[in-house]
Amino acid sequence: MLRTPSVELRTISAKDSERRTRNAERNVSFCLEEVLLHVQSHPPPKVLFGGEGVGEIASYVAGWLASKRLDVIVLDGANRFDPYTVSSFARRAFLPPEELLKRIRIARAFTCYQMATLMGEKLTCLLKQEGTIAKEQKPWVILLGPITTFLDEDVPEREVGSLLERSLKRLDSLAVEGIPFFLFQAFVPARSKRAYLLRRLFQFSTVVWRASLEDEGPKLVMEKGLASNDGVERLGVKVRKPDWFKVYG
Repeated sequence: MLRTPSVELRTISAKDSERRTRNAERNVSFCLEEVLLHVQSHPPPKVLFGGEGVGEIASYVAGWLASKRLDVIVLDGANRFDPYTVSSFARRAFLPPEELLKRIRIARAFTCYQMATLMGEKLTCLLKQEGTIAKEQKPWVILLGPITTFLDEDVPEREVGSLLERSLKRLDSLAVEGIPFFLFQAFVPARSKRAYLLRRLFQFSTVVWRASLEDEGPKLVMEKGLASNDGVERLGVKVRKPDWFKVYG
């Protein structure tokens, strides 16, 4: 069931962990904000961020979008959305955390069947109920861990692929109607029997950014991009042609 996240913040016991998180957020924000501004001005409908730290990045992006007075729907299949990151962003932007949090609706899934329902009927019903498809300013939909629940090996292989395909087909139809999507997915080891699901997600997405955590902070690398990368290289973000083997290896 969709709900607005609680304003109560999760406490972080270890001070050094909190300090590392703040430092990481500062590094992510510089890179990410430039990338997000570029995406917002040239909106591809389906942008994938894959790799390390995607839960934190997704939470940051939700806060960033809400700060632009945009409504956000988060479908969380990885149980990684963190309201603390949104509230932290709000304080640094001198905004009341409640103002951002109330613009973010969250639904969580714990099985691939629940996630497929969220990406299909539930999302469609929500958009129709709020009349958002007809609006000029459409909400942004964040899919956090869209294939994470599909990696459960207790689910028969014969069901996984067809279930995901039906879900992506419905997302495609919404993208055609102008609903923009951000997808955040941790990469799957190449040896996994279900690595093909990540390859399918890569194929589905219009733009793919690879996130990696390094000593100097998170890095974003474009793995799959628009026909023209105008305005991206000047951001100071490394850009390269799609590299399927390195993405999934």
